[in-house]
Amino acid sequence: MHPSSLIALLVAAFVLAFIFGGVAHRLRLSPLVGYLVAGVVIGPFTPGFVADASLAPQLAEIGVILLMFGVGLHFSMRDLLAVKSVAVPGALVQMAAVTGLGWLLARSFGWSTSAGIVFGLALSVASTVVVLRGLEERRLLDSGRGRIAVGWLVVEDLAMVLTLVLLPALGGGGHSGDLASALLLTVAKVGGFVVFMWLVGRRVIPWILQRVAQTGSRELFTLCVLSIALGVAFGSAELFGVSLALGAFFAGLILNESEFSAQAANETLPLRDAFAVLFFVSVGMLFNPAILLHEPLRVFETALVVIVGNGLVAWATARVIVRDGAVAMLLGASLCQIGEFSFILAGLGVALGMLPKEAGDLILAAAIVSIIVNPLLFLAHDRTQARRARSVPRTVEVMSPPLPDGSMPHVILIGYGRVGGELGPLLVERGVPLVVIDDDAPRVRNARAIGLPAVRGQAANPAVLAEARPADAQMALVAIPNAFEAAEIVKRLREANPAISIIARAHSDAGVRYLLDRGADGAVMAERELAHSLAEMVCALPAFRGGRTLPKASV
Repeated sequence: MHPSSLIALLVAAFVLAFIFGGVAHRLRLSPLVGYLVAGVVIGPFTPGFVADASLAPQLAEIGVILLMFGVGLHFSMRDLLAVKSVAVPGALVQMAAVTGLGWLLARSFGWSTSAGIVFGLALSVASTVVVLRGLEERRLLDSGRGRIAVGWLVVEDLAMVLTLVLLPALGGGGHSGDLASALLLTVAKVGGFVVFMWLVGRRVIPWILQRVAQTGSRELFTLCVLSIALGVAFGSAELFGVSLALGAFFAGLILNESEFSAQAANETLPLRDAFAVLFFVSVGMLFNPAILLHEPLRVFETALVVIVGNGLVAWATARVIVRDGAVAMLLGASLCQIGEFSFILAGLGVALGMLPKEAGDLILAAAIVSIIVNPLLFLAHDRTQARRARSVPRTVEVMSPPLPDGSMPHVILIGYGRVGGELGPLLVERGVPLVVIDDDAPRVRNARAIGLPAVRGQAANPAVLAEARPADAQMALVAIPNAFEAAEIVKRLREANPAISIIARAHSDAGVRYLLDRGADGAVMAERELAHSLAEMVCALPAFRGGRTLPKASV
């Protein structure tokens, strides 16, 4: 009995992605590069085994659904509305500008105006998978900058849904009345979907999850979460005409209000990672390397529009709207690539006769190049942000309440997010004089609301750090997730007070070593500390604790 094409595809994709991803990691490249190479190897344009190219995009779509569902679980409607003044105009301006650049490039190729517009649109929309993977790796999804980036992606998704609906009417030479009707119908469908999810979904989905959780069955809970993610995504596409990814995002957004949202995110994480790998493998399968030999100049020009055009326009637009260099740099680094919607739009344009076949190959080649380059730009962003934080002047807000009076040494807590927000109140309860530093205004307000003196700004900036009087501090707790920025802060703390004790936060053994090598006295990895805490709980049982007493439980 021969294995089915599905099994053969999964085995080849995962094994080769593991091999080439490991090689890329050893070469200090992103594993994404290895996943793309694995797709090229099993694709129809290279010799040897050829996987079923019709199955890979469908499996990859599941990865996009689960990824957007996970993003929705960490997002809230309040977060989405909070960034609308930046995300909506920013995304629309960026898409319009890059579409114009793509149109100019297409006209230089001798293509028609309609082909140029479709070509430009395909070059203007970023890959949701690539952006979210980059934000997750840097623990930025819950930051203010990350919320703006996610909101930007949502606006792009909505714009592409509208484009995909209107394109057949344009391709068929429809009249203005037909276009207006299609536009109104699309807006009505999307609006109807949002209203339905807000009025019905936000009541029904959490209720179902709560009932399933009460059964105590992990299998049923996992199945329930997957059913909600996939069911809402598929139903939204079939009934309301919105994209699968957008439907899944709203499902997660609604489920975010449930007390089981964290557990739901953990249960879907392994599947999200596995199917995200299949997405990149499927992209590699579509790539014909021969175009690099036949049309190298056109590939270069197209990739230049994608990388430089999207990056610069996103950066410039964000600088004008929010006047925040950190936000602009993150958007510039994360949005300078294209992905899944670009392939869908290119395929539809070719099928309708609006795009030449060569355009589809150029879009795919540019996507491959931009996805490979994107991790390098993210790395440059990390290093630049770390340097900029200490060199660019920044306005420091006056603290309220004031600093400790100096009668006893204080502790500096840098970062008041999920970890710092839990740690701060605990130290306050124990009477530890504490000063908070964070560059996010809502977090600073939260710290001040419980009576903590708080400085708003980037702690790697000497002017900001000086406000917390590091020379008088006994200890500094660096609770931010970015290792590059944390290392710069450690360096600044050491310069201000060589005797200060510094404990930093890490997410891996490599992160622990990186921070220790750069001057931290200790680096705490959450998983290891959790293991120690659980071990302490076991040893506190009467059978094992001997003469020790059970520590007081936290509420």
